[in-house]
Amino acid sequence: MSDRLGAIGESSLQFFGKMTASISHEMKNVLAIINENAGLLEDLTLMVDHGRPIDPQRLNTLSQTVMKQIRRADTIVKNLNRFAHSADKSLKSVDLNDTLELVVNLSQRFASMRSVTLEPKLQRDPVMIKTFPFVLMNLIWLCLDFAMDASGDRKIVELTPQKTEKGAQIRLARMDSLTQSLMDAFPAEPARGLLDLLNAELVVSVEKKEIVVKLERSPISNECENV
Repeated sequence: MSDRLGAIGESSLQFFGKMTASISHEMKNVLAIINENAGLLEDLTLMVDHGRPIDPQRLNTLSQTVMKQIRRADTIVKNLNRFAHSADKSLKSVDLNDTLELVVNLSQRFASMRSVTLEPKLQRDPVMIKTFPFVLMNLIWLCLDFAMDASGDRKIVELTPQKTEKGAQIRLARMDSLTQSLMDAFPAEPARGLLDLLNAELVVSVEKKEIVVKLERSPISNECENV
């Protein structure tokens, strides 16, 4: 058990590092665009100093571009804040709509690098489950990472949170390249360990081209607290 917990702890650090590195990369892109437009504004200022008029439309375009990047940066920081707070140790009830939306937002850059489109099918009503948010997000990411590789030629992964009679589940579908040979190697450690800690179950259907994470029971709290 100690070896499994150690592997899960290592995976958690890798997950946190991977996501924060991606977030910082996005922030650098935002700052680069703002810096470029600041340089253009400086050029326009020099033009005025030399008696040349400024096109108001050009100023408006630069302003709109900067404002767009500020809104983008605000969204990135909000996602980072939510992600950081998910590492809190307390067992709590969460809405799977919110959790899945955050994982998708954090994963967009990785999806774009693989030319994969993520399609979250969020529910109108809350899909509540008692869990450890960070551990669950780590598990969702491992499943999503696998699903993107199995997305086939259509390059689409559909993610749906669903209520069940015994709790809730997360369905990842439209994996056109999902085969039994691929499933023989999935889930691997530490995904199996995360499933055990969350008291969850992974159901695979090669025929339906989907995997389903069933969250029907409360996590094993004493073990999760030690991760």
